[in-house]
Amino acid sequence: MATLDSSIAQQSHNQEVFRRLIAVGFSGGDLSVVDDVCSPDFVEHPAGVHPANREGVKRLITYLHQALPDLTCAIEEMVASGDTVWARVRARGTHRGTFMGVAPTGRMVTVDIVDVSRFDGGKIVEHWGISDRLATLEQLGSGRSLPQASE
Repeated sequence: MATLDSSIAQQSHNQEVFRRLIAVGFSGGDLSVVDDVCSPDFVEHPAGVHPANREGVKRLITYLHQALPDLTCAIEEMVASGDTVWARVRARGTHRGTFMGVAPTGRMVTVDIVDVSRFDGGKIVEHWGISDRLATLEQLGSGRSLPQASE
């Protein structure tokens, strides 16, 4: 029973660490939280985050806050199992700087993201994030969209 209790406690801790990264880092723009919650050997897997480590995450947060200065991120759902946390996050912000190659439009943008984070020793060691980039580009009015199905 003690092993089950410690496993549940660790999963709960992992969820709190992820919540902190989203609230303090991504919503709040505080880059120092990245070093607090991600291990020194952290690996970021999504394409486009360079370098694919903690420094890359800091650069991503900075970029997002330059493009969407009022950025807020809300965890819509989160599940932990073993050493992994899965979350569905919704980010919102006003497009005030160049974002995804699109000049500022002043439009409110909503981005849906699925995050998967693997933990070791209470810190995030790997992360995979998938955002709905096409829907984001459509909201920015970039002219890029999927063709509509014909009837």
